[in-house]
Amino acid sequence: MQLVVARIGRAHGIKGEVTVEVRTDEPELRLGPGAVLATEPADAGPLTIETGRVHSGRLLLRFEGVRDRTAAEALRNTLLIAEVDPAELPEDPEEFYDHQLMDLDVVLADGTEIGRITEITHLPSQDLFIVERPDGSEVMIPFVEEIVTEIDLAEQRAVIAPPPGLIDESQAVIASSRDEEGDGDEAPATGKDA
Repeated sequence: MQLVVARIGRAHGIKGEVTVEVRTDEPELRLGPGAVLATEPADAGPLTIETGRVHSGRLLLRFEGVRDRTAAEALRNTLLIAEVDPAELPEDPEEFYDHQLMDLDVVLADGTEIGRITEITHLPSQDLFIVERPDGSEVMIPFVEEIVTEIDLAEQRAVIAPPPGLIDESQAVIASSRDEEGDGDEAPATGKDA
């Protein structure tokens, strides 16, 4: 199975290095020297990583055969794709690859069906499950321990404990509202004791 592991950014310096936007939790495994990666567009690769280093918080890579800034800049926005065994699991048992989570049934602890995971969105602060409900509507579920209480790959399900309002908007709790601030039923405050 093929997974996108990075996107090539701007050229760095004049010797063929490029910045990369990492899209894998295991860059040391997927983006190490010697790794051969397919590309999108396909005619840009395959690319073999020659060297990698971190500079000012960004990963810089140099590929075999890319020796100058012009060649590096020509790779900009190319996606790097790794071949991954579908049976391979992350080292941490609390981590999952996207392909393992796709199409899992989403249920409440009591077994009530919520829907099926159709997409996973990776945001800077957290990941989101996009869940298609039986009626065709979608709901976004934050992939955080407090809400997603169990991932059971054997049973192909994700068990959730949603806060009020996440699944059913009619259960939403309004924390504050401007409508609650004086609706004309009370006398205005004057600062005097009556």
